[in-house]
Amino acid sequence: MDSYNSFTVAQQQVTEAAKLLHLDDATIELLRWPQREVIFTLHVKMDSGNAKIFHAYRIQYNFARGPAKGGVRFHPDETIDTIRALASWMTWKTAVVDLPLGGAKGGVRCDPKSLTSRELESLSREYVRGIAEFIGIHKDVPAPDVYTNPQTMAWMMDEYETIVHHHQPGVMTDKPQQIGGTEGRRDATARGGIITVREACLLHDFDPTKSYAIQGFGNAGQRAALLHQEILGGGKLIAVSDSRGAIFNPDGFEPKEIVTHKLKTGSVLNFRGGKEIPRESLLELDVEILYPAALENSITKHNADAIKAKIVCELSNGPTTPEADIILHKRGIHVIPDILASAGGVTVSYFEMVQDHSSYFWDEKLVHDRLDEKLARAYRTVQEAIKEKKVHPRLAAMVVAVARVAQACKLRGWV
Repeated sequence: MDSYNSFTVAQQQVTEAAKLLHLDDATIELLRWPQREVIFTLHVKMDSGNAKIFHAYRIQYNFARGPAKGGVRFHPDETIDTIRALASWMTWKTAVVDLPLGGAKGGVRCDPKSLTSRELESLSREYVRGIAEFIGIHKDVPAPDVYTNPQTMAWMMDEYETIVHHHQPGVMTDKPQQIGGTEGRRDATARGGIITVREACLLHDFDPTKSYAIQGFGNAGQRAALLHQEILGGGKLIAVSDSRGAIFNPDGFEPKEIVTHKLKTGSVLNFRGGKEIPRESLLELDVEILYPAALENSITKHNADAIKAKIVCELSNGPTTPEADIILHKRGIHVIPDILASAGGVTVSYFEMVQDHSSYFWDEKLVHDRLDEKLARAYRTVQEAIKEKKVHPRLAAMVVAVARVAQACKLRGWV
């Protein structure tokens, strides 16, 4: 697999969209860079009694449309450029679905699997102490990401409230419901992706009841396995993969059973009826719909010609490289880009912010209905941009998002 700098890719995407919009040089340069970067170190006392130093980041990419919004990930390979790219994509993600938010991302370079629960709590609280002055319901609202979860957000919210001396549950989203979380958040990312697939099938006559495959079987991948059949009325899941390997069965897997197996064993491997295959070969299976839900740069110029899916619905961030985008578009493969396909999570996080602010909480049906409305409308807007600009879907989505953010910057008098 080629090695790509994610932030360089993100900047190229911004520049390409901005030039199609005929934006001036100052506006393009503003949109290519984060507005604020916080880089700091955390000093955490470990269970052994020794202190350990961790490197941490919070990148606030753009505030033009509202408070910054984005997750915090705990990962051993975290870099400043990864966080910059993710913060950039969050900006375009909130804009393409027309949320009154900006974009941000945070991270701590660590191996969370090697830390005890107490150490993770200390790390989470120390992280908030490092960024407390830069976050808040009107500044920047973090959420979980890779290897963080609702419990992490509960610790972080509690630490923030301890610092500011008042109740402010909306400072973090994707919290447990008992302390201000919302109905419908657990499956929001996958549900949003499935909604866009439904719209694609309606518009382009794809058949969602045929086969599908999922690369990456974390929360989004597992939920997609279940929701595909629930929302789209059928379909045969013939292959899944995770960090340990991939399995294939042409007759299909029962989604509920394979999710249960994954949760019990920690892997999809050794699931009954599953033949182990190379992980990279899953992407090249002859399926109607492919869900990349793993890490960046999975589909490149080296394997794009071998992709056989009719729809590629990107539930992870940056799974397709720029060269692969062009190849897939020329081959007539319908890509639903990450900033649209995976926007369900941040959309329901926004709903959580609204509910926390009003102290009035919605039932699950209302959350689902409003998510459906937001994502379906965003999908149709991007399709209109594809026709108008005659470009591939990712560039069309970027055009929609960049236009909205650029307009906000100009109205504010920033450029």
